[in-house]
Amino acid sequence: MATGDLERGNGKNNGNSYNRSSSTYSVENNEKQWTSWLVPMFVVANVAVFVVVMYVNNCPKNNSGLEGSCVARFLGRLSFQPTRENPLFGPSSNTLEKLGALEWEKIVHGNQGWRLITCIWLHAGVIHLLANMLSLVFIGIRLEQQFGFIRVGLIYLLSGLGGSVLSALFIQRNISVGASGALFGLLGAMLSELLTNWTIYTNKAAALITLVVIIAINLAIGILPHVDNFAHIGGFLSGFLLGFVLLLRPQFGWVGRKNLPVGAPVKSKHKAYQYVFWVIGVILLIVGFTVGLVMLFRGENGNDHCSWCHYLSCVPTSKWHCGN
Repeated sequence: MATGDLERGNGKNNGNSYNRSSSTYSVENNEKQWTSWLVPMFVVANVAVFVVVMYVNNCPKNNSGLEGSCVARFLGRLSFQPTRENPLFGPSSNTLEKLGALEWEKIVHGNQGWRLITCIWLHAGVIHLLANMLSLVFIGIRLEQQFGFIRVGLIYLLSGLGGSVLSALFIQRNISVGASGALFGLLGAMLSELLTNWTIYTNKAAALITLVVIIAINLAIGILPHVDNFAHIGGFLSGFLLGFVLLLRPQFGWVGRKNLPVGAPVKSKHKAYQYVFWVIGVILLIVGFTVGLVMLFRGENGNDHCSWCHYLSCVPTSKWHCGN
C-alpha cells in the first residue's frame, strides 16, 4: 500500500462503585472525579490535523491519474486519493511524509527527531482516524475522569513517543503514522493500574481476563501486513510501566482516615508492593527510553539485534507476504 506501514491502528460494591468502559470491576468512589476535557481536545486536534493534511494534499491538483481519479471530488481539494493508492480514504504517502510521518532516514540522517511526536497526530485516512478516535474516547475519557488530565496526558504522549521509537528501530524503509501507540499505552496503563491497585478492587479475575483478552486481540491484529505492530508494542510497554508510576491509588484504610476516632491507628497510604512496582517502573522507563533513543540516533537497526522480531509486526502466510 502506498501509505506505508500504518497503525490501525458493571460491577457492584454496596453502592460505592463505578463502571469501567472495558472491564467489570469496581472500587470505592469517594475519590475526586475529574471532568474530562483533555481527551475531547485530543480528538478535536486529531480531526483538525487531518483536515489540514487533506487541504495540503489537494488531490485534484496533485494526483497524476496513474492510480485512478480522486475519490469524493465534490469535496474539492479535500477529496481523497484514489483507492488503489490509499484504500483508507486519505492523503498520499508523499503528503504524510512531508507533514511529519515517522521515517527513519529523516530522523537519523536528517536531524528531524520531531517526527517521533508529529507522526502521532497524523492519520492515513478517514477509516484510520475514526477507528483511533473511537478507541480514544472509550478508553481515555474514563481514565481522565478517574486520574485527571495531567497523568492521562503524560501517559498518552509518552506512550506515543515510546511506540515511535520502537517502530523507527525496526521499520526503516517505510513511513508510519497514527495514534495507535498512544492508545495502546492507555490500555497498558489500565492493566498496570489494576495490578498495582489489586487489593482495593472487586471482581479482580474478571477484570484481568477482560483486559488481557482485549489487549491480546489488538496485538494479534498487528501481525497483519501494513499494520505497525512495533508502535503498538512500544506504546503498550511504555503505558504499562507508566501506569505503575502515575496511577497509584491509596488504600481504603487511608482514604477513610478522617472518619476514624482520635488516636485510632491509620494505615499507610500505599502498600509495600506498590512502592516496589513504582521503583521498578521508573527504572525500566529511564533505561528503556535511554537505550532506545541512543540506538535510534546512532542509526542502529533493531532487526540486527533480534532476528525473529520482524514476526511481531507481520507474519507471512499463503494469503499475503510481508515484504519490507
